[in-house]
Amino acid sequence: MDVPGGDYLFFGGMILLFGWLATHYARRLSGVNRALRAGIRAEGTCVRIEQEPYNRSDARQHFFAFRTPDGRQIEFEDLASRSIRVGDPVTVAYDPADPDRTATVAGRGHWSPVLQYGVLVVGCGLAAAGFAAVLLFTVV
Repeated sequence: MDVPGGDYLFFGGMILLFGWLATHYARRLSGVNRALRAGIRAEGTCVRIEQEPYNRSDARQHFFAFRTPDGRQIEFEDLASRSIRVGDPVTVAYDPADPDRTATVAGRGHWSPVLQYGVLVVGCGLAAAGFAAVLLFTVV
């Protein structure tokens, strides 16, 4: 069944989705960059790993926790390698002005958080641009 204007809706939706993802990851990249440059470091641990729905082996969410100097416990989700297990110690970098939003795992054995989020920003941005180009050529 051919829906009139369906192509425009599909490509417009994909542009919005990947544009939003690129913006989301760019904001996270900014916070991570700020934490690594001007932030402080603390010892933390991996507190849990959640499996994504449908038990896909490649889709895991890693959650970490650390304490600020004033005793507050902060828990956050971050990208991590498969080698991280619950209870593993990690080094956490964060901006003391906003530890909830800027905390990131940093240290030996971990990909640079800047590189990880940079790849996501570029990938999602290129996907949005690709869908925009296809939509442009469909309209013309």
